[in-house]
Amino acid sequence: MPKSVAKNHALSAKQLDELLKVLQARFTKNMTRHKGLKWADVEARLSATPEKLWSLSEMENSGGEPDVVGFNKKSGEYLFFDCSAESPKGRRSLCYDREALDRRKENKPAGNALEAAAAMGAELLNEKQYRELQELGEFDVKTSSWLKTPENIRRLGGAVFGDRRYDTVFLYHNGAESYYAARGFRCALKV
Repeated sequence: MPKSVAKNHALSAKQLDELLKVLQARFTKNMTRHKGLKWADVEARLSATPEKLWSLSEMENSGGEPDVVGFNKKSGEYLFFDCSAESPKGRRSLCYDREALDRRKENKPAGNALEAAAAMGAELLNEKQYRELQELGEFDVKTSSWLKTPENIRRLGGAVFGDRRYDTVFLYHNGAESYYAARGFRCALKV
């Protein structure tokens, strides 16, 4: 768990009940994302990891629409991705990371994607995960999402983002200091 996530984050009984209902409804509606998995098993795993429920709540509250997209038989972990059609509304207009934010001299955004994800207890999707997400549907047809950027690219001042246009998934780059109203970020969370 990232250091920025305090262990005392807890949901009230009402918040927990509402979140589980939303997650279950999304799980049931989108069975093609998690063929062969059962909600009862997912719910049991969630109940055993309250800090992950808080993270899922943060993903949900910022517009991410988290859903199960995989299961690791070896570790017993379920993988959640943000499955909102467009980059989550509550996470847009951010530059890539703290270094990029600190470098901006004028018109600074409110924050950065890496720290915002860590504050939720999650991570940005990487390129492989983003392509996997795009196999499950059509995402980011009007927006784009920052992706976890390889260190060699970031060291040179760049950052990577993805989107879908012309029925094709594109991965591209920008200066890490850039930010746009239509660019946010998507999270991955192992539970």
